[in-house]
This record gives sequence, structure tokens and C-alpha cells, in this order.
Amino acid sequence: MIRLILFDIDGTLIRTGGAGVKAFERTFATEFKIPHATQGLNFSGRTDTALVRLCFQNHGIDAVPENFQRFFDAYVFWLHYLLHQLNGATCPGVLELISELQTIPDSPVLGLLTGNIRLGAELKLRRFGIWNFFRSGAFGDDHEDRNELARIAQQRASRLMGTQLTGEEILVIGDTPRDIECARGIGAGVLAVGTGGFTCNELCEHKPNWLFETLESVNAVEICR
Repeated sequence: MIRLILFDIDGTLIRTGGAGVKAFERTFATEFKIPHATQGLNFSGRTDTALVRLCFQNHGIDAVPENFQRFFDAYVFWLHYLLHQLNGATCPGVLELISELQTIPDSPVLGLLTGNIRLGAELKLRRFGIWNFFRSGAFGDDHEDRNELARIAQQRASRLMGTQLTGEEILVIGDTPRDIECARGIGAGVLAVGTGGFTCNELCEHKPNWLFETLESVNAVEICR
């Protein structure tokens, strides 16, 4: 039985109208005087910290703690601003699935498994009123490697629940091949959804346990068995 469900954020739970990418660009432009710093970067499935490090390397900026702190202090300011300027929304079926998961017998704990730094994740999910549904998780400032985040999320939820969760008791819900990969790293099941940057055909190649066009088609009881 599934006791923990870990959700990715961007493209799985919400769409922000590009607020995260634009906040990265604004931060590099205003703090480091580098316009279009993220041009050509693929954000899908990566951690914020790894993306910042890559931009630093590409533009000759020292990847020292002071520069990371400088970046993220400005980034969350721009992110908060842009989230309220751009059109975004929860992805189809998200609210209904969360509601159903909360009402089934022995309902699973809901958590997050995301490359967003924790404050960025909170800003995004509070913007759409769903932050408080999630009791645990792992974030992009916990580790740069997305696969390590799955292990961190598993450990944190185990402490929260007072038991050592096995991979078979965990389901990861995400919209990229990287979400599938990191779930496999802890032996968890995967529900892939085609609401992000990858089509269902592309996701199918990575052999998730479940695959849906949107979360509207998901039966909460069935995926928790």
C-alpha cells in the first residue's frame, strides 16, 4: 500500500507562466549584469542550485557560497513579484486528486520532491493556495543532485511518520524523465503525467508504472493500492 506520495511542482502541480525562468533571468541581469543568462538552458527536472552553478560556470562567475546567497536572495524577490504578474494555474485535476487522496481510508502523506529551493517552492504553491497540503519533502537547496533528493524525501517522511518507509510504499508523481529516474533510485513507483514539457509518448519510453495525459484521469484509490 502507498503511504507517501511525492509530487513534483512545475508542470505537475502548477504552471506559473514562466515565472521561475524569468526570475532567473531578472536576477542574473540585475545582480550580475548578465542579460539572457539562461538562454539555451534546459530547466526540466533540474535543481535550482545546479542551474545557478551551471550559469556561473558559463559566464565566469565564481561559484562561491556568497554568490549563491546573493543570487537566491534576489531570486525569491523576483519570483514573488512575477508570480503575481503572470498568468498561472494549478494543472488539470490537481485539486480534485488531492481532495480524493485526503478522503480515502489510511490516506497517504503528501510531500514534495522538487528541484525548487524550499522558499521558491513555498512561494509558488502559496500563490495557488496548495502549499499547506504537503507535510514533508526535499528541495533544490537540500542537494544539487535530483536523485539524492529522493533519498532525502524518503528519510524525512520516515522520521515524520515514525517508521522506515520502503520504496514500495512511495509513489512519485512527476512530468519529466528525471522524475522517473529519481523515483527508481529509491525503488519507488512512478506516476508520470503529460502536463509539463514532455509528451506521454516521450514519457512512456522511460516505463513509468502509471501514465496519464492529465491528473484528471487518476483514481486515487487505485494508485494507492
